[in-house]
Amino acid sequence: MPQVVLGSRNPGKAREIAALLNPLGIELLSVTEFPDVADVVEDGSSFEENASKKARETALAVNRWVIAEDSGLAVDALGGAPGIYSARFSGEGATDEKNNQKLIQELKGVPDAKRGAKYVCHVAVADATGEVRLNVECECRGWITTEPRGSNGFGYDPYFLIPEYHQTFGELSPLVKKVLSHRARAMRSVTQDLVKALAPQSDA
Repeated sequence: MPQVVLGSRNPGKAREIAALLNPLGIELLSVTEFPDVADVVEDGSSFEENASKKARETALAVNRWVIAEDSGLAVDALGGAPGIYSARFSGEGATDEKNNQKLIQELKGVPDAKRGAKYVCHVAVADATGEVRLNVECECRGWITTEPRGSNGFGYDPYFLIPEYHQTFGELSPLVKKVLSHRARAMRSVTQDLVKALAPQSDA
Protein backbone atom coordinates (compact mmCIF):
# COMPACT_ATOMS: atom_id res chain seq x y z
CA MET A 1 0.00 0.00 0.00
CA PRO A 2 1.71 3.22 -1.12
CA GLN A 3 2.14 5.90 1.53
CA VAL A 4 1.85 9.66 1.32
CA VAL A 5 2.70 12.06 4.12
CA LEU A 6 0.27 14.86 4.86
CA GLY A 7 2.17 18.10 5.36
CA SER A 8 -0.18 19.36 8.06
CA ARG A 9 -0.59 18.85 11.79
CA ASN A 10 -4.31 19.68 11.67
CA PRO A 11 -6.16 16.53 12.83
CA GLY A 12 -9.40 17.63 11.15
CA LYS A 13 -7.71 17.89 7.77
CA ALA A 14 -5.95 14.57 8.34
CA ARG A 15 -9.26 12.79 9.01
CA GLU A 16 -10.93 14.26 5.93
CA ILE A 17 -8.05 13.51 3.56
CA ALA A 18 -7.44 10.00 4.94
CA ALA A 19 -11.12 9.20 4.34
CA LEU A 20 -10.69 10.22 0.70
CA LEU A 21 -7.40 8.40 0.06
CA ASN A 22 -7.88 5.15 1.96
CA PRO A 23 -10.54 3.76 -0.41
CA LEU A 24 -8.03 4.28 -3.25
CA GLY A 25 -5.46 2.11 -1.52
CA ILE A 26 -3.26 4.99 -0.40
CA GLU A 27 -2.19 5.17 3.24
CA LEU A 28 -1.95 8.67 4.67
CA LEU A 29 0.73 9.34 7.26
CA SER A 30 0.77 12.52 9.30
CA VAL A 31 3.82 14.73 9.51
CA THR A 32 3.36 14.44 13.29
CA GLU A 33 4.83 10.94 12.92
CA PHE A 34 8.12 12.62 11.99
CA PRO A 35 8.97 14.64 15.13
CA ASP A 36 12.19 16.08 13.71
CA VAL A 37 10.37 17.89 10.90
CA ALA A 38 10.06 21.61 11.56
CA ASP A 39 6.95 23.62 10.80
CA VAL A 40 6.97 25.22 7.37
CA VAL A 41 6.64 29.01 7.46
CA GLU A 42 3.60 29.89 5.37
CA ASP A 43 4.80 33.19 3.94
CA GLY A 44 3.39 32.87 0.43
CA SER A 45 1.00 35.39 -1.09
CA SER A 46 -1.48 32.77 -2.32
CA PHE A 47 -2.93 29.39 -1.39
CA GLU A 48 -0.86 27.85 -4.21
CA GLU A 49 2.44 29.28 -2.96
CA ASN A 50 1.80 28.09 0.59
CA ALA A 51 0.67 24.60 -0.43
CA SER A 52 3.60 24.12 -2.80
CA LYS A 53 6.10 25.28 -0.21
CA LYS A 54 4.69 22.93 2.42
CA ALA A 55 4.76 19.99 0.01
CA ARG A 56 8.27 20.73 -1.23
CA GLU A 57 9.97 21.38 2.14
CA THR A 58 8.21 18.53 3.94
CA ALA A 59 9.11 16.07 1.16
CA LEU A 60 12.76 17.03 1.41
CA ALA A 61 12.63 16.59 5.20
CA VAL A 62 11.00 13.14 5.21
CA ASN A 63 12.28 11.86 1.84
CA ARG A 64 8.79 10.68 0.90
CA TRP A 65 5.90 11.76 -1.27
CA VAL A 66 3.98 14.55 0.43
CA ILE A 67 0.52 15.96 -0.11
CA ALA A 68 -0.02 19.43 1.27
CA GLU A 69 -2.84 21.87 1.04
CA ASP A 70 -3.61 25.41 1.95
CA SER A 71 -7.18 26.40 2.39
CA GLY A 72 -9.24 29.17 3.82
CA LEU A 73 -12.36 31.23 3.80
CA ALA A 74 -12.81 34.20 1.47
CA VAL A 75 -15.71 36.48 2.39
CA ASP A 76 -17.08 38.79 -0.30
CA ALA A 77 -17.96 41.64 2.05
CA LEU A 78 -14.45 41.56 3.54
CA GLY A 79 -12.69 41.82 0.19
CA GLY A 80 -11.72 38.15 0.24
CA ALA A 81 -10.49 38.12 3.86
CA PRO A 82 -9.47 36.21 5.87
CA GLY A 83 -8.14 34.27 2.85
CA ILE A 84 -4.66 32.83 3.36
CA TYR A 85 -4.75 34.16 6.93
CA SER A 86 -7.85 32.14 7.86
CA ALA A 87 -6.10 29.99 10.48
CA ARG A 88 -4.59 33.03 12.21
CA PHE A 89 -7.32 35.58 11.52
CA SER A 90 -7.62 36.59 15.18
CA GLY A 91 -3.88 37.10 15.64
CA GLU A 92 -1.46 35.59 18.13
CA GLY A 93 -2.88 32.53 19.88
CA ALA A 94 -5.66 32.19 17.32
CA THR A 95 -8.24 29.44 17.86
CA ASP A 96 -11.31 28.42 15.88
CA GLU A 97 -13.48 30.13 18.47
CA LYS A 98 -11.52 33.40 18.38
CA ASN A 99 -11.39 33.39 14.58
CA ASN A 100 -15.14 32.88 14.37
CA GLN A 101 -15.78 35.63 16.89
CA LYS A 102 -13.72 38.07 14.83
CA LEU A 103 -15.44 37.01 11.62
CA ILE A 104 -18.90 37.61 13.02
CA GLN A 105 -17.83 40.93 14.54
CA GLU A 106 -16.41 42.06 11.17
CA LEU A 107 -19.71 41.17 9.50
CA LYS A 108 -21.90 42.84 12.10
CA GLY A 109 -24.72 44.68 10.36
CA VAL A 110 -24.00 43.13 6.95
CA PRO A 111 -27.33 41.86 5.50
CA ASP A 112 -27.77 38.23 4.48
CA ALA A 113 -27.74 39.09 0.79
CA LYS A 114 -24.19 40.42 1.10
CA ARG A 115 -22.74 37.65 3.28
CA GLY A 116 -21.57 35.51 0.36
CA ALA A 117 -18.33 33.59 0.82
CA LYS A 118 -16.32 30.72 -0.52
CA TYR A 119 -14.03 28.10 0.91
CA VAL A 120 -10.89 27.67 -1.21
CA CYS A 121 -8.51 24.71 -1.17
CA HIS A 122 -5.25 24.35 -3.08
CA VAL A 123 -3.59 20.93 -3.08
CA ALA A 124 0.05 20.36 -4.04
CA VAL A 125 1.85 17.03 -4.24
CA ALA A 126 5.64 16.71 -4.16
CA ASP A 127 7.69 13.60 -4.78
CA ALA A 128 10.47 12.40 -2.48
CA THR A 129 12.99 14.73 -4.13
CA GLY A 130 10.88 17.79 -3.34
CA GLU A 131 9.67 18.36 -6.90
CA VAL A 132 6.06 19.56 -6.97
CA ARG A 133 4.33 17.19 -9.38
CA LEU A 134 0.66 18.10 -8.99
CA ASN A 135 -1.28 21.31 -8.31
CA VAL A 136 -5.04 21.84 -8.19
CA GLU A 137 -7.36 24.46 -6.66
CA CYS A 138 -11.10 24.16 -6.03
CA GLU A 139 -13.73 26.14 -4.17
CA CYS A 140 -17.15 25.81 -2.61
CA ARG A 141 -19.62 28.72 -2.48
CA GLY A 142 -21.90 29.52 0.42
CA TRP A 143 -22.67 32.33 2.82
CA ILE A 144 -21.99 33.23 6.44
CA THR A 145 -24.69 32.82 9.07
CA THR A 146 -25.01 35.10 12.10
CA GLU A 147 -25.11 32.22 14.61
CA PRO A 148 -23.18 28.94 14.75
CA ARG A 149 -25.10 25.87 13.65
CA GLY A 150 -23.98 22.28 14.17
CA SER A 151 -20.99 20.66 15.83
CA ASN A 152 -19.45 18.75 12.92
CA GLY A 153 -16.38 19.93 11.07
CA PHE A 154 -13.89 22.50 12.31
CA GLY A 155 -12.73 26.05 11.63
CA TYR A 156 -15.48 28.24 10.22
CA ASP A 157 -17.74 25.27 9.38
CA PRO A 158 -20.56 26.09 11.86
CA TYR A 159 -21.03 29.47 10.13
CA PHE A 160 -20.60 28.38 6.49
CA LEU A 161 -24.01 27.64 5.04
CA ILE A 162 -24.66 25.73 1.81
CA PRO A 163 -27.86 27.31 0.42
CA GLU A 164 -28.93 24.23 -1.55
CA TYR A 165 -28.99 22.16 1.63
CA HIS A 166 -30.07 24.92 4.05
CA GLN A 167 -27.39 23.60 6.39
CA THR A 168 -23.94 24.67 7.48
CA PHE A 169 -20.85 22.50 7.15
CA GLY A 170 -21.24 22.09 10.91
CA GLU A 171 -24.66 20.48 10.39
CA LEU A 172 -24.02 18.41 7.28
CA SER A 173 -22.98 14.81 7.79
CA PRO A 174 -19.32 13.96 7.10
CA LEU A 175 -20.53 11.84 4.16
CA VAL A 176 -22.23 14.79 2.47
CA LYS A 177 -19.37 17.16 3.27
CA LYS A 178 -16.98 14.62 1.72
CA VAL A 179 -18.77 15.22 -1.58
CA LEU A 180 -19.39 18.96 -1.39
CA SER A 181 -16.43 20.55 0.35
CA HIS A 182 -13.66 22.54 -1.28
CA ARG A 183 -11.12 20.07 0.10
CA ALA A 184 -13.04 17.06 -1.21
CA ARG A 185 -13.34 18.64 -4.66
CA ALA A 186 -9.63 19.46 -4.78
CA MET A 187 -8.68 16.00 -3.55
CA ARG A 188 -10.93 14.29 -6.10
CA SER A 189 -9.31 16.39 -8.81
CA VAL A 190 -5.83 15.34 -7.77
CA THR A 191 -6.34 11.71 -6.71
CA GLN A 192 -6.49 10.13 -10.17
CA ASP A 193 -3.13 11.62 -11.09
CA LEU A 194 -1.79 10.79 -7.64
CA VAL A 195 -2.71 7.11 -8.01
CA LYS A 196 -0.94 7.05 -11.41
CA ALA A 197 2.12 8.78 -10.00
CA LEU A 198 2.38 6.31 -7.12
CA ALA A 199 1.80 3.21 -9.29
CA PRO A 200 5.53 2.34 -9.68
CA GLN A 201 5.94 2.73 -5.94
CA SER A 202 2.96 0.42 -5.25
CA ASP A 203 4.33 -2.21 -7.65
CA ALA A 204 7.74 -2.26 -5.98
